[in-house]
Amino acid sequence: MLTPRQLFLRHQAQTSDFPLLLEIERAEGVYMYDAEGQRYLDLISGIGVSNVGHRHPRVLQAIQDQLDKYLHLMVYGEVVQAPPAQLAEALHQTLPAHLDNVYFTNSGTEAVEGALKLAKRHTGRTGLLSSYNAYHGSTHGALSITGSEGFKNAFRPLLPEVRHFRHNHFEDLQLINEHTAAVVIETVQGEAGVRVPAPGYLPALRQRCTEVGALLILDEIQCGFGRTGTFWAFEQFGIEPDILLTAKGMGGGMPIGAFISSQEIMAGFKTNPILGHCTTFGGHPVSCAASLATLRVIQEENLLAGVADKAARFRRQLVHPAIREVRNWGLLMAVEFESFEVLKPIIDHALWQEHILTDWFLFCDNSLRIAPPLTITDAQIDEACTALLRSINS
Repeated sequence: MLTPRQLFLRHQAQTSDFPLLLEIERAEGVYMYDAEGQRYLDLISGIGVSNVGHRHPRVLQAIQDQLDKYLHLMVYGEVVQAPPAQLAEALHQTLPAHLDNVYFTNSGTEAVEGALKLAKRHTGRTGLLSSYNAYHGSTHGALSITGSEGFKNAFRPLLPEVRHFRHNHFEDLQLINEHTAAVVIETVQGEAGVRVPAPGYLPALRQRCTEVGALLILDEIQCGFGRTGTFWAFEQFGIEPDILLTAKGMGGGMPIGAFISSQEIMAGFKTNPILGHCTTFGGHPVSCAASLATLRVIQEENLLAGVADKAARFRRQLVHPAIREVRNWGLLMAVEFESFEVLKPIIDHALWQEHILTDWFLFCDNSLRIAPPLTITDAQIDEACTALLRSINS
């Protein structure tokens, strides 16, 4: 009988030649446990997914309640199901009034794909703009607007008429013109290593899009659902998008994503052609039930209120001559070192000796990723920081 690790290596498609090979048997809160019962503190929330922690009791209960009713019934948008309908209404309650129509997907990259089609359909234009070092997903459209040539060059040809601009460079906003269907931007850049908009940058971007009739698509797949200390990161920058993207932390550990816009814009998918965007599993009732429970946990357990203090607690303790900079917006944090060659042994020591799981950023491989569940306690932060400092010194 082959072990799970042997099966993983033999039959499961790999994405690198050096997977972690950490075999997890169960998870709870901020911790994961291997087959020997060794506990690992998860400092990255499954890359921004477990915002309310692993297996939150209210999320588990919502999943169980829905399992007792029904699973998949019909392709998207044909029969009335309470979980997606109730989740759509709850999401609308967190948003500006015009963002009142939710299209559910299975993932963040699918949300990107739907939003790109919607922008082209609504504007009748074909040009797309996104920023350098942006990450928007791995499917063809999402990969096309991802801002790293090295990451996507092997998969060309991709979408035509895609251009990139320099993040926080106001002069590059002139690239947005009457041919632009949409500008897609992460409200806070994630894989670039937590890059925050300069003062006035997002309002200027919003104004330029409005002037030329381009749609503004905000990607909050990683920075939404409370990660930055408000439910949506854009709330802190005085702007509103035409289309909003969400996923990752949305599902409490279940697969789900969404793109959200107005009824007027979303109506473009209903005619010419009918079923202009379709999905079999989008809006799955179990995932939607889990997502609604996640949303309620964030609101009713007041998780947003502690984000700033918890981030400050990390910053106070993560001081070391080898640390060049700590960047953060809420509990999305990047700890910068001289190089990947310096950082990688720290990550490895933290995992295998200190039992702390962290990572680097796709387009900023000299920076350590910290994005724990919002439920992390002060004592757990202290535990993590002490372990990380030991790892730096190792």
